[in-house]
Amino acid sequence: MSTLNIRIDPARRDVQTVAVGGRLDTHTYLQLDEALAPLLEDPAILSLVLDLHGLEYISSAGVRSIFRARKALAGRAGRVLVVNPQPQIQKVFDLVKAVPLHEIFSSAAEADAYLDAMQRKVLDGDDDA
Repeated sequence: MSTLNIRIDPARRDVQTVAVGGRLDTHTYLQLDEALAPLLEDPAILSLVLDLHGLEYISSAGVRSIFRARKALAGRAGRVLVVNPQPQIQKVFDLVKAVPLHEIFSSAAEADAYLDAMQRKVLDGDDDA
């Protein structure tokens, strides 16, 4: 039996962090889609950080869920950042190229530093990144 654990942390400004653990596959991807739907519809959320530290397995259905989230946020110049992927999950992303390498971070602190730098660029008027 597949299990998926989802924890949605309180949003910080325009950044929403969602921790995903367990197995993200054909039996569980709808749980993630349903959990992300209100977040992806919230115009205040421009960055979705997916913390995959606890994710043990991802199938093509799970990859599609992440791709769907990326597409939804890209429509309003937002982005999905992936942090803490386990090596086997990283390998899947490498193979399918579903998540650009510059949007995968080894820790939440590294992703926060990236988001902070991006926001400073906007405030400084250099938001071409």
